[in-house]
Amino acid sequence: MSLAGAVRSVGAGLLLAAMAGMGAPPCAAQQKAVVIDGASAGRVFEGLGALSAGASSRLLIDYPEPERSQILDYLFKPNYGAALQHLKVEVGGDVNSTDGSEPSHMRTKQDRDYTRGYEWWLMVEAHKRNPKIILDILPWGAPGWVGKGTLYTPEMAEYMADFIVGAKDKYGLTIGYAGIWNEKVYDAAYVKELHSALERHHLATKVVCCDEYIGQGKGQWAIADAMAVDADLKAAVDVVGVHYPLENGKITTTAEAKKSGKPLWSSEDQPNSGAGPILSRTWPIGGRVLANIYNKNYLEGAMTKTEIWSPITSYYDTLAAPNSGLMYANTPWSGYYDVQSTIWVTAHTTQFAEPGWQYLDASSGYLDEAGTYVALKSPNQKDWSMVLETINAKHPQQVSFAIAGGLSTATVHVWETNGKRSFEQVAEVTPKDGAFTYTFEPESLYSLTTTTGQRKGDAKPPMPKAFPMPYGDNFESTELLRAPKYLSDQDGAFEVHPCEGRKGKCLEQVITEKPIPWGPLPDPFTLAGDVAWTDYGVASDFLLSGSGVATLMGRIDTSDVFAGDAIYPSGYILSVEQGGGWKLVSAAYKKPTVTLASGTAKLSAGQWHHFAMTFKGGQITATLDGVQLGKVSDGGHSHGMFALGTGWNRAQFDNLALTR
Repeated sequence: MSLAGAVRSVGAGLLLAAMAGMGAPPCAAQQKAVVIDGASAGRVFEGLGALSAGASSRLLIDYPEPERSQILDYLFKPNYGAALQHLKVEVGGDVNSTDGSEPSHMRTKQDRDYTRGYEWWLMVEAHKRNPKIILDILPWGAPGWVGKGTLYTPEMAEYMADFIVGAKDKYGLTIGYAGIWNEKVYDAAYVKELHSALERHHLATKVVCCDEYIGQGKGQWAIADAMAVDADLKAAVDVVGVHYPLENGKITTTAEAKKSGKPLWSSEDQPNSGAGPILSRTWPIGGRVLANIYNKNYLEGAMTKTEIWSPITSYYDTLAAPNSGLMYANTPWSGYYDVQSTIWVTAHTTQFAEPGWQYLDASSGYLDEAGTYVALKSPNQKDWSMVLETINAKHPQQVSFAIAGGLSTATVHVWETNGKRSFEQVAEVTPKDGAFTYTFEPESLYSLTTTTGQRKGDAKPPMPKAFPMPYGDNFESTELLRAPKYLSDQDGAFEVHPCEGRKGKCLEQVITEKPIPWGPLPDPFTLAGDVAWTDYGVASDFLLSGSGVATLMGRIDTSDVFAGDAIYPSGYILSVEQGGGWKLVSAAYKKPTVTLASGTAKLSAGQWHHFAMTFKGGQITATLDGVQLGKVSDGGHSHGMFALGTGWNRAQFDNLALTR
């Protein structure tokens, strides 16, 4: 039977009009013929994933149950939500890596602690939901002892290998891949050294190189040219991965990369391709764009995996690049989360094809008006799926399909997402003589498949609530060596330790040697609160047992470290030195720090003290041990969050209190 004569049949319970409707009769639609050919060549699909890094998942671990498990299900549970097939995590270095610092597992060459932070926990939870999930690691920085401050050294290769061994020994997790250094120009000798270190430890972990951004070094695909003339380098690299490969509407993959024989990945990506602010993950702003990127990365770039930064926006909005996640959850005190459309855009691929499926190049391409489609077949050589998008189309488009090459001609299930519906099964089509037609709406995303079992998760969050005020924490309920709830470290590491000189538990900043940075390097501070707060008081006990400084901060209106290379965030900072010197300053990015008041107070070394700031309109009052240090008028910051901080020195804090 000819394609023109193909007849589609609608499954029980679904209206024929729902299948053909699409806003115009089929005869008015543009028409295209596609053969879904199981004999087609194509690269192996390696999955869609996400990258938990830059402290992007910091607040998720603080969520209460059942909301925390619901969020994790939306991210990782197969056939429920995004069903992520790959999870990359940061190898922490106690250094700011975008939205905070993630803890190191080796703070000295002898130190080993595979429980610090939340990435171990996240990997365990992801693996619990999907035992087949592929795990990957990448560093942004490293502790200062590594290579005496130089990352590309044998010590760093051992640092990475130790993380992989810890994941296996402590949690039974297999790390499939390891990267070099996030968005830094690669060093060929170090790439080989990392490969050798993995072999020395008898690890099967493969090397991804080089996670570079457009314009870095000789270009983000330069590793492919280098491998062509360096056999040892080529042997050391298993995967070529780049960040944000879309430039001026075109994917940047080079011919040398395509013929390298290595899998190619978009190892960090976003709907905005890393350019400019991330506005939203709703359908019209983020979702529809991501639908196009997933297909385009393969069609134009031959990339078989795309990883999104990040799986979830679980950091404060005042930090860099808000809204990076596939979904949104940064108010753990309320339990609220938002399952945004990018979850369902991802599901349109992950719930219909698994790593190990094969792309069908002859059955993938472009629609006549606008749109793309990629077809994949299952390892069973029968089942197939197609992901088709019409994001930039303005009219319905009719496509006639013929099934060939031994693929199944069973019922085709059709799922759709657009501005009117979100991940809904809208039709079932029964091919006749191996053929069928379908009319696709404009500005939409579809999955066609012979498989079943897909599902749209239906857990609902509670209503959002503002950060609690008044608020306090004496840190007694926090487990030792862990971070308290809601406090987000922006450099260094703030952990609960036994108090010095008093009973109980206290918060302590423990990093005294500057780490190897990735980007801006502010002094250590940990923040929380509500950026809308205006008039309030913040206070804490503090102990400086050695030289250094303790800081109390308020009305922090932004903490985006990329807004300017500064040691403080934008807000008011009261700093007290071990010798009694103090300053009250107003700091703002790209502006000189203004000292509002300063002096010397009586401070007993090795003794506990209490400092406080209150904000009322334009008046700021600072006190030490109940004695007023200064009262000033300033209009630089009218609202914002609070923080505790230090220099690169140890200090303890206790009895944190926020009041109206």
